[in-house]
Amino acid sequence: MIEVLSAYPFAVSVIVVSFNTRDLLRECLTSLLAECASLPDGSAAEVLVIDNASSDGSAEMVAREFADSVRLLRSEVNLGFGVANNIAMEAAQGRHLVLLNSDAFFQAGALARALAYMDADAGAGIGGARLVGRDGAPQPSARTFHTIAGTALVLSGISERGTRMDHDSTAPASVDWVTGAFMILRREALARTGLFDPAFFLYFEEVDLCRRVKAAGFRVMYWPDVVVTHLGGESSRTLGEHVFSDGEAQVVLWRMRSTLLYFRKHHGWQVWLTRWLEQGLLALRVIRNRFSRSGRRRARGREAALLMRLMGQAWNETKGGRVSPPRPW
Repeated sequence: MIEVLSAYPFAVSVIVVSFNTRDLLRECLTSLLAECASLPDGSAAEVLVIDNASSDGSAEMVAREFADSVRLLRSEVNLGFGVANNIAMEAAQGRHLVLLNSDAFFQAGALARALAYMDADAGAGIGGARLVGRDGAPQPSARTFHTIAGTALVLSGISERGTRMDHDSTAPASVDWVTGAFMILRREALARTGLFDPAFFLYFEEVDLCRRVKAAGFRVMYWPDVVVTHLGGESSRTLGEHVFSDGEAQVVLWRMRSTLLYFRKHHGWQVWLTRWLEQGLLALRVIRNRFSRSGRRRARGREAALLMRLMGQAWNETKGGRVSPPRPW
């Protein structure tokens, strides 16, 4: 459990979960430590890296190059995003807790502004940043909670706004949830809600936590002048553009498992609609593309058939969203 004390050695603990991103992790930590050093006087920071059994030498690089400035925690297995962060948060000694992806980088002054906002607003349980790509292009930074209708819009390709906020991205706002690429968390909120639900190995853990924090009476805030460069959005690809590799199919399976776990937890019987909606739309894609003369369209049909099988597998493995498969997934 998270402790709430009257005093802390650090104003903030910044936690980075590492998994096979050694070179990006080095860049992230170099940038992060420079940002920590620029905090106002009296706002000391600590940096923790928890390595999820990386095989690329990430942990060894941190131990060798950042031994004097980073606390390194190692796991012998891949714990997933939420559980790894839980372990680090329980070990952290900062008044506030910041989660930062290894492919994310603070723009100048972002960390200091996030701390100032949290200190000024006791009702803010979680805060999020404006995310941009390396080229400055905006990324979705704050979203609405998932619904069946919103999921249908996204899966059908009709709209990307199934979970995006419709507010002005240049104005601060109270939102439903913010992405785990960057979030700052108030200890008092976590003391009421608990940490990330360990049922989620990857995906939906931050949505679930934001939902519980809001239910506990705190707000989830979006601050446009807290700017974080995030590389993950630059490499994402839309479903249907290519036939998945085995690794990509594995990640999609993780997403489907977490979707079912989330809808069962927060929407009960609607988890059935989630399953049949996704499989039904995929079936239509199979029918539409299977006999096309276009090789690209036939490939999309084969991909859709694979995704249908993955959703069936996710349903069976989670028993309809009731149980989380043994980790690591």
